[in-house]
Amino acid sequence: MAPVSPLGAMTDLLPDILADIEALVRCESPSADLAALAASADVIARIGGRRLGAAPDRIIADGRPHLRWRFGDGPPRVLLLCHHDTVWPAGTLARIPFGVTGGVLRGPGCFDMKAGLVLGLHAVAALADRSGVSILVTADEEIGSPSSRALIEAEAAGCAAALVLEASADGGALKTERKGTSLYQIRVIGRAAHAGLEPERGVNATVELASQVLAVTAIADAERGTTVTPTLMSAGSTVNTVPATAELALDVRAWDSGEQDRVDAAVRALRPVLPGARLEVTGGPNRPPLEAASSAALFGRAARLAAALGLPPLARAAVGGGSDGNFTAGIGVPTLDGLGAVGGGAHADEEHVLVDSLAPRAALLTTLIADLLAGGG
Repeated sequence: MAPVSPLGAMTDLLPDILADIEALVRCESPSADLAALAASADVIARIGGRRLGAAPDRIIADGRPHLRWRFGDGPPRVLLLCHHDTVWPAGTLARIPFGVTGGVLRGPGCFDMKAGLVLGLHAVAALADRSGVSILVTADEEIGSPSSRALIEAEAAGCAAALVLEASADGGALKTERKGTSLYQIRVIGRAAHAGLEPERGVNATVELASQVLAVTAIADAERGTTVTPTLMSAGSTVNTVPATAELALDVRAWDSGEQDRVDAAVRALRPVLPGARLEVTGGPNRPPLEAASSAALFGRAARLAAALGLPPLARAAVGGGSDGNFTAGIGVPTLDGLGAVGGGAHADEEHVLVDSLAPRAALLTTLIADLLAGGG
């Protein structure tokens, strides 16, 4: 009997893959809910234990449960990077239930990135030799990975490749470039006064903040793809008081670290406009860029293997959103992102996964891991 191809094997496993995705999606795991994340980690550990025949290490950082499987006695050579937290608040499942209709799978967190996590478990389970593989599943990617960044960088150090199982770009394209992310909080300190009796005695933090909003948006550089976006804003205490304080959150995206540095210097150089007002700036670069050079060789390898499997030609995409792959690329580890599910609607009600893409994606992933472990060119 001829050996079963990787694609044929994963097609046979599709019912199991779908059952595992359903179990993860039905266990809601918002980033801010530690109890929900603990329950989600339990589900992943059970699924992974069943598929891989081994229990994960549980690494608790700031109360958040991260999971890690390591295979073999030596240091890891290939890191699979996933997260199990989502942007969806508890109770979303009642409004957007799990379901599969007409070849489309839906449910909160299915595309970003519970389906990709399941694909990773099945891909590694299918390997004849897992030695040198590490699977890391973190619990805080959606909020900037504050407790897992050091863990990610330590696990990736010395690896030949980091494969990020985030959802694909449009049409199944792999993500070969990601913008770096910087996050800032700008706080204005003014002086309160009665808004009706003597407003002139106050220093209006809202007015000062309005000037700063215009100043920060001018730092952006559209030609270089650098965005500087004011997001959350708050000011004041009561309707009849000159606001004594105001705050602004700032989201910055840039394709290269030089632009991140330029924006950082510009934000820290902001000065108040109103006499008596003061500014406090906190935050800074959060994720370095994933630049094309970090992914080029891995993409070429994946494209060659996809062709050998008889899959459609792989496409690549540069995207504005960041991932934990930015961290691995930032420490010099070759990184390929977007290897997870094909679908769309991340962070939106229409989030979905295309079922007929699951087996081909899993087959590509297991073939790519095996090729990397073998040192193929």
